[in-house]
Amino acid sequence: MAKRKTSSRKRRKKGHKTSLFVSSLKHLLIWVSVIVVCALIFLYSYNYLFPIKQQETSSPKQSEVVVVPSQKQTQKQTQKQTAASVTSFKIPANAEIPRLRTKRAEQVIKHEGYTVSYNSDYRIANWVAYELTAEEAKSKKAVRSNKFVPDPLVKGASATNEDYTRTGYDRGHLAPAGDMKWSAKAMRESFYFSNICPQKPGLNRGIWKELEEQSRLWAMDTGSLLIVTGPVISDDLKRMGKNRVAVPKLFYKVICTKWNNKLEGIAFLFSNKDYKETPLRSMAIPVDSVEKVTGIDFFPSLPDDIEKRMESRVDWDQWSF
Repeated sequence: MAKRKTSSRKRRKKGHKTSLFVSSLKHLLIWVSVIVVCALIFLYSYNYLFPIKQQETSSPKQSEVVVVPSQKQTQKQTQKQTAASVTSFKIPANAEIPRLRTKRAEQVIKHEGYTVSYNSDYRIANWVAYELTAEEAKSKKAVRSNKFVPDPLVKGASATNEDYTRTGYDRGHLAPAGDMKWSAKAMRESFYFSNICPQKPGLNRGIWKELEEQSRLWAMDTGSLLIVTGPVISDDLKRMGKNRVAVPKLFYKVICTKWNNKLEGIAFLFSNKDYKETPLRSMAIPVDSVEKVTGIDFFPSLPDDIEKRMESRVDWDQWSF
């Protein structure tokens, strides 16, 4: 009986210890929960008052989404950059001087009012280039000389007046006498045969003359034109006269000027014939179209991006006829 009482007291004592342990554990868990809750409240309050800045490596905010430009946007940006470069671009001296792309006889001669690339094999020019300013286009200082003579600076064979006699061809100017009225010397030199080509009267006195007059108006409007003009030379050209002067089938004129701070180009290509009432505007083409026919690089001293843009198109809004 005594042993049973002792065993019962031991079980009660052990149960009491277990109850105390469980009670202590509950209190500990309660305090831990309270501490965790307080810590969370503190952190939340701190972040609210002092927000953490995002690092530069984090993903962009919605308002900072990176947009990849489309092809059109890229093209517009390039056009704006090109336009800006044209605006600040200064046309270099002698920018009107072209360059032959094909091997051809050439003697470059500089006169008062124009520069000529003379071809002694054909007795005509490869090209004639000059700048026409507004002041020169308006001038009436010099009187037309009408005295056609061989160019004294030409080396080799040259045309003469006898070569044109009774041929049915006019002695057509490349750099027109009408553009040289600002100087007696320039006027006189414009009648050198290095500046003259056989032209049908209907061309020389018709649409070719109209283009010369229109060019003077453009020079007055813009302040200055860069002009290159000449015949299209090919191996099958007909010859005439004692000096076997070549008779071109085609003639060209290319023009570059600055409109509204942008370089603009326009070109014309005529057959050696009478165009009658054909509108001059209908004959205008891009400069690079004439380059393909002539084998001549026009305005090569211009930066490539500016030259390419100017020569590849005609901005009709800029050219009034």
